Amino acid sequence: MVVTVVGGIGLLIMDSKRTEEESQEHEPKEIITCGPIGGPKNLPIAFHLTDEKDDEINKPRLVILGSGWGAVSILKELDKDQYQVTVISPQNYFLFTPLLPSSCVGTLESRSLLEPIRSILKRIKGHYLEANASDVDFEEKLVLVNPVGDPNNSFYVPYDKLVIAVGSRPITHGIEGVEHCHFLKTINDARKLRKNILDNFEKASLPNVPPNDRKRLLSFVVCGGGPTGVEFAAELYDFLTEDLVKYQFPKVLRKEVQVSIIQSQDHILNTYDAKISTFAEKKFQRDNINLITGARVQKIGKENIVYKDKKSGEEKELPYGLVLWSTGIDMNPLTKTISEKLEAQKNKRALIVDNRLRLKGAPDSTVYALGDCATIENPQLVERLVQFFVDADKDKSGYLDHQEFTALAKKISEHYPITASHLKKASSLFKDYDKDKSDTLELEELRVMFRDIDKKLTSLPATAQVAHQQGKYLGKKLNTLALGEKTKIVPSKKFDLETEKPTPDLDDQLYPFNYAHLGSMAYIGNAAVADFGMGWTWMGGWSAVYLWRSVYFSEQVSFRNRSLLALDWTKFDIFLL
Repeated sequence: MVVTVVGGIGLLIMDSKRTEEESQEHEPKEIITCGPIGGPKNLPIAFHLTDEKDDEINKPRLVILGSGWGAVSILKELDKDQYQVTVISPQNYFLFTPLLPSSCVGTLESRSLLEPIRSILKRIKGHYLEANASDVDFEEKLVLVNPVGDPNNSFYVPYDKLVIAVGSRPITHGIEGVEHCHFLKTINDARKLRKNILDNFEKASLPNVPPNDRKRLLSFVVCGGGPTGVEFAAELYDFLTEDLVKYQFPKVLRKEVQVSIIQSQDHILNTYDAKISTFAEKKFQRDNINLITGARVQKIGKENIVYKDKKSGEEKELPYGLVLWSTGIDMNPLTKTISEKLEAQKNKRALIVDNRLRLKGAPDSTVYALGDCATIENPQLVERLVQFFVDADKDKSGYLDHQEFTALAKKISEHYPITASHLKKASSLFKDYDKDKSDTLELEELRVMFRDIDKKLTSLPATAQVAHQQGKYLGKKLNTLALGEKTKIVPSKKFDLETEKPTPDLDDQLYPFNYAHLGSMAYIGNAAVADFGMGWTWMGGWSAVYLWRSVYFSEQVSFRNRSLLALDWTKFDIFLL
């Protein structure tokens, strides 16, 4: 036993010395401040960072704006010795947004959803600046940065490659009174919601509160029937039925509580399979959750919300104690500034990128955008019809036979992965659009086909899954680009023909981004639903809930998060029994 103790002490001493040596090894010789004055606004330019090491000076500068799904997925994929990485974000943590509704009512603790961004950067020896990026000078390759809490102390950060992953903000549709609503985009939003919910119950418990005011305080309204709104309503229902007694609130309050969802479409979860929408609606009806579908919010007052039935045109009022606004996303200030600066940016909701996630309108291929703040440009096949037809008509016969069309469909799917689902059944397409039954496709028949496909193409959803896959793709590609620029080894020139550039760069020769939909899930109160696409669905009670938990558990970014999440769910299940 003495040997064990002595050995343990020895290991602690060695570990302490090693930590001290590592600390001294990585400690900069002196604090470096911003460099010379420059840029459009004559501000300091941070050519060197405070904790910069000597071996980083000659590395290309990779600046990432944002600390969400897209940014963190890039950081997880990057090789540690390729770039000098700097993350600029007002949030010094990564937030696991899909589980945010669970933290509003205490099912999960806030810390279980957070991971410090510096701990993620440690592996690649990256840097973090707690600041807002407010503008980008693409000509001089400078990012204008405003420190959090000190916006007047602005400076520039130079970049060699820039990734814009700043996310989005809630869209208000110009509705009057939205300032009275809560949102659910950040951890502070969840904390405010949790406090407001408990405060309303405390106020409603007071003996001198009039009945109408008590009923209003316990009226919770969700504007938007998408996954976030539905999951918040479900978590709130769980709180009312399971936690209300635990907090020792008067049981009589349960009869006064009303949870309402106002949805402009005819069904909640309308982006999911119709069977899922029906299942969720029946579940909510059994739980006495008030579903108001086919209605549009007109105005939000301090104590009531006005909505209009789209069919009858009748306006109605609904008293509330709390409103959650969850109706979609809009540009944040930075993306709006960039969009107004670049002529090629025509979309009003997100930055347009090509199928390699490069920002349209930027002077070169060094600027990327991904996640909620970006949308991939549709290829507009009709505009390239003649080129496609001429290239595919190998025998110059003036029409395409089945073999030539199959080869063309494969080529287009590889160049523009967003079209793959529409072109995968080439034989069926060929037969459907061969109107004259000649076993060939003429130019006009191909035009009709491409026009129909263009109409069916839609933007990718603004989800964590899309941002995660885009980040992984871009991280791997940045590694390849760094290696290619060092070694001058050029990959196969498979994609040169699709670029409009006279001299394609290395990025043009790499594979485009291809999104693989792995399914969409939602928690609906002691039950869950999953839509895997192509008609594959899963709806049920605790079996579906454990599937929902398992998926999100596996997607955590650290062992710490997994441990905290498992502990929270275990506590919840134990005290539920």
